[in-house]
Amino acid sequence: MKLKVKILKFLTGRPVCMIHEKTAEEMSLHIDNRISVKKANKKIISIVNTISNIIKPHEIAVSNTVIHHLKLKKGDFVDVEITERPKSINLIKKKLKGEELNKQEIQEIVQDIAHNALREAEIAFFIAALNSKGMSLNETKNLIQSMVETGKHLKLRGKVVDKHCIGGIAGNRTTPIIVPICATAGLVMPKTSSRAITTAAATVDVIETIAKVDFSIKEIKKIIKKTNACLVWGGALGLAPVDDKIIKVERVVKIDSTTQLLASIISKKISVDSNYVLIDIPYGKSAKVNKRQANNLKTRFISLGKRFDLKLEVVLTDGREPIGNAIGPFLEINDVIKILKREDGPKDLEEKSVMLAGRLLEMAGKAKKNKGKILAQEILDSGKAFKKFEQIIKAQKGKIRKFKPGKYTHTIYAKSNKKIKSYDNKLINELAKFAGCPQDKASGIYLHKKANQKIKNGDKIMTVYAISKEKLEHAIKFYNKNKKLMVEY
Repeated sequence: MKLKVKILKFLTGRPVCMIHEKTAEEMSLHIDNRISVKKANKKIISIVNTISNIIKPHEIAVSNTVIHHLKLKKGDFVDVEITERPKSINLIKKKLKGEELNKQEIQEIVQDIAHNALREAEIAFFIAALNSKGMSLNETKNLIQSMVETGKHLKLRGKVVDKHCIGGIAGNRTTPIIVPICATAGLVMPKTSSRAITTAAATVDVIETIAKVDFSIKEIKKIIKKTNACLVWGGALGLAPVDDKIIKVERVVKIDSTTQLLASIISKKISVDSNYVLIDIPYGKSAKVNKRQANNLKTRFISLGKRFDLKLEVVLTDGREPIGNAIGPFLEINDVIKILKREDGPKDLEEKSVMLAGRLLEMAGKAKKNKGKILAQEILDSGKAFKKFEQIIKAQKGKIRKFKPGKYTHTIYAKSNKKIKSYDNKLINELAKFAGCPQDKASGIYLHKKANQKIKNGDKIMTVYAISKEKLEHAIKFYNKNKKLMVEY
């Protein structure tokens, strides 16, 4: 049926349409049915809602996602049809039973996610299937290939390097330090990142405090041509877009499956044309994985790297506590700038960044074996890495500056002479989220003391920052419930 478009400009984060009840009745449509909305040769699958006012019979109101995809204007006409229930739902059920999926079946699921034929709830079941039943290496390879094929590609020249951490560790803001070191050495490093899933902030949440992170592929190529690198959000680029849709649902259901983690990382690295890939797997009591799981993950990463002809290496790192002192966007960017400017920044964050940058320099032939760390430290100490960082930020329409964290604070003091054994990463991240991270850039936590440090009665242990009294109170309440688990003495 042909329906007239009415522009209402409503945001939903997914394709949604509204049709008048009388029109819906004519078409035998019900709330939450899937419909195909087509204009010329372009179409999109959308969820439908029915209403009795705002629009007239034979009109259709469409969300911004539909408007942008079909390039609709007020008064345009679109063809609307009911779509069949996707076959991929049965394939998801098959995976939930623990059965192996072939290449074509995986492609069908990925295509349906790409074309919005699956609802968030159905994607959540797919994530649950991956988490509970897992996938063989062959299935994972096919999942990666399908993800890459549904997206765009960033074609680059030169030695293209990339580094990725599996996440879960509070702080750990190594990427903004590694990128300018590698770019200074002549390597190309197109660093695309997703928003935080399990931590209080991701690289992109931190970088957007001082620069724009949302660019088109054409714009990114210009930035890289000027600077050799970028630090951008991958969500708007269309690089393995199915991965971004899955991550969005993962964030809601709080599931980060191993298979999806592998597929997510490898598909993004292939999409940005990386030749050399370094994977950081932190392990420990409160990390995402223990040492045994880390070694298993390492084996799978290396096997997949070979299947896609990537020069891929894996580093297992200490994830027993947060890296650096700062947790939260403003606090983390301040510590990154301190390290790059050779001020008094956190030593553990500097050492880890230099070690990882050194490995990349060795992998790409910029340094001899076991000499990469020395070169990385020289570039950092010379001030060249800071100049390169300034250049990247300027190219991303930004300016380097330091920030004051939230004005509402609560400091936790030691009540006796003791020694901190460890911090729980998961609880520290949750505490920062209760304070407002990552949405409130000024919120977060600053750790005054780290594990294995002796503390005296009255010493500061940590300070919690928030932008409102209410959020600070929520954070304090969470700390008081979990303080015995959060900080072990």
